[in-house]
Amino acid sequence: MTRVMVVDDQQMFRMGLRAILQAQDDIEVVGEAVDGADAVAQAVRLQPDVILMDVRMPELDGIEATRRITRAPSERPVRVVMLTTFDIDDYVFDALRAGASGFLLKDASADELVQAVRTVATGDSLLAPRVTRRLVEAFVAAPAPTAPRTEVLDVLTERERDVFLLMARGRSNGEIAAELFIAEQTVKTHVGRILAKLQLRDRVHAVVLAYETGLVTPS
Repeated sequence: MTRVMVVDDQQMFRMGLRAILQAQDDIEVVGEAVDGADAVAQAVRLQPDVILMDVRMPELDGIEATRRITRAPSERPVRVVMLTTFDIDDYVFDALRAGASGFLLKDASADELVQAVRTVATGDSLLAPRVTRRLVEAFVAAPAPTAPRTEVLDVLTERERDVFLLMARGRSNGEIAAELFIAEQTVKTHVGRILAKLQLRDRVHAVVLAYETGLVTPS
């Protein structure tokens, strides 16, 4: 059972999310928070698996709340999905650096909401398609590093480095397995070790690191 907490300053929106999620057999909404400060306090008490976090709220915004939650000691990892609208996805970079595992647009369908929770609960990450496009556009517009900072990969084995670069280019585990002629389960093992060695929360942050260091450039 995936334990979910909903954070938004609009009561009607929280009620809508709760109704959709509570209808699922494998999801339990364990609590709600009305702002970022409330979210930080509730996260400590409730220990949810996934938090649906609004970006703009009074008292403490969703990005700072996410930063405090993901950096706080916890018995198990907390995955945060940022709830955003198309006109404020400039917050994407800050939210990723704060530890968010994904983004979901507020006009997403009920099915997309449920799938988002299930996806991040398994340790994977997600970006809504429109947010992904903005993310790539930002990388294209940004000045490229003068030289790739490949020293960050020194902790990886040669095979792990191969997997990392393909992962950063958006390949799925199955596609990586096919390209490197190894089993998909072996890829999953490599991905886990890569994230641990590079101290990354999930695949989204692997992509960000690859672009920021110049290891991967937009085509």
